[in-house]
Amino acid sequence: MTVTAAEQALSVRQILALERIAAGDPEVVAGAGHLDRPVRWVHVAEAADVGVMLSGGEMVLTTGVLLAGDAHVRTEYIKSLHRAEAAAVVLGLGRAFPAPPEDMRRAAERYGLPMVVLHRPFPFAELTEEVQSRLVRRKFAAVSLSEGIRTALTGLITAGAPLQRLLDEIAAHSGCPVVVANLAHRVLATAGERSAVDDVLRDWERIARRAGCADGADWYRAGLDGRGERWGSVVLCGYRGDGPTGRLLAERAAEALVLHRMLGGAAHSWEEQSAQSILTDLVSGVVPARQLLPRARAAGLPVNRRTFVPLVVRDGDPAELCRVLRLLGLPGLAAELADVPQALSSVRAGETPITAVLLSLARDQAAGPLTEHFAARLRAGAGEPVVVAAAEPCTAWDDVPAGLREALHIAQAAADTPDVPPVVRLRDVRLRGLVRLLRDDPHLQAFAERELDGLLYADDPGLLPVLRTYLATGRNKSRTAQLHHMSRPALYRRLEAIESLLGLDLDDFEQAASVHIALLAHDAQRG
Repeated sequence: MTVTAAEQALSVRQILALERIAAGDPEVVAGAGHLDRPVRWVHVAEAADVGVMLSGGEMVLTTGVLLAGDAHVRTEYIKSLHRAEAAAVVLGLGRAFPAPPEDMRRAAERYGLPMVVLHRPFPFAELTEEVQSRLVRRKFAAVSLSEGIRTALTGLITAGAPLQRLLDEIAAHSGCPVVVANLAHRVLATAGERSAVDDVLRDWERIARRAGCADGADWYRAGLDGRGERWGSVVLCGYRGDGPTGRLLAERAAEALVLHRMLGGAAHSWEEQSAQSILTDLVSGVVPARQLLPRARAAGLPVNRRTFVPLVVRDGDPAELCRVLRLLGLPGLAAELADVPQALSSVRAGETPITAVLLSLARDQAAGPLTEHFAARLRAGAGEPVVVAAAEPCTAWDDVPAGLREALHIAQAAADTPDVPPVVRLRDVRLRGLVRLLRDDPHLQAFAERELDGLLYADDPGLLPVLRTYLATGRNKSRTAQLHHMSRPALYRRLEAIESLLGLDLDDFEQAASVHIALLAHDAQRG
């Protein structure tokens, strides 16, 4: 990764602002609109044909002793500097020119060449020494910064770090929000201080409409492309450093992100990670829903005056879910819930994938039939049974997290509920679903512990499974004995032992129902 000359340069304006040059009382007499030109070097020259000695980007210092007395020579001098792409010319007033020559000034203005005169005698050596030393320091600082960023990001990539870790590193170097967007300007990922990122995303729709996704001089954008294809951009939002450094940071970030994506393989992995991030935060409740609203809007999810349908799908491939969403034209997000905190729930049954889906429908669309249609298309595409758990539709974004958590609980309860419909709702999982929703309630936990206390710590660990089967089969003794491969007399002895330990009569419906609820709560609390 090379550092360009622009990244090493000082501008004409920056040089004129140096404290040392103030001793010469500088005045800009022409080309004032071009003072941001980069100065690559400072060159002292008195030759009339100095232009042939330049390679571009120089600030030329002269007393003009060889230009006095011939207006044509002076205008040709300015013209040659223009052709050589000099950054500026500085004329020291004195014996040759007590005042700025008007013909030189007009020519410089015509060609857009900054012309500066020094009203007081000033040793050119001091200026060249000051500027050259600063340029050298900037060059090494730019190289050091470039290499430092490259080393840090390359190390993360080779270690297999996720996209978010790379963006966090870029944000740490730049000290401002970082946004990755696709070609449709939908936000795929962000990094930086959360409040600053939220401010950017809140206004992203307007920002994205502006050319180049930039909203001012302190916004720096670099394209993301590789193998002849462009797929998005990375934007440093509100970088407070100088322009060359901002551009360098954006370019190094883009190079690292392109490498990360090419090594990552999946063409839509960033889009999936974006959905994963939003849905995981919604389900976990770590970030309030209202704070996630700008992220969802910037990611392209319609959120204004919509009906949201929170779903959780068991056994469905997340990629297939996204394909069905696109096929049906249903705006939404889908992401596997493998990273949801275990404190919330266990989201895998062995290798069974559990995926969250959030549909965003127009208010006049029928949520029920569309959900049924989505489930039918999903089952047809999967070629195997797929269970779709649905919470009640909601019209308020703030209600979405609770809806997703409800759908997740329904999906988990459905795992132990026989003969559930393709779209499972809370009413379909009945008591088991209610107990799962309430399993973190301390009153229910205390109830389960109290009802099962004598059995949980019994010497015979086989008693609890027998009780579970007996109650699940509707207290069918023959079926229970058959499932546990024991004789009826052996089962009777175990049931008597259970009744003795719990101090109840299992033939009494209310007592049996009470211990059944306690057992459901005990199982739900243990995932």
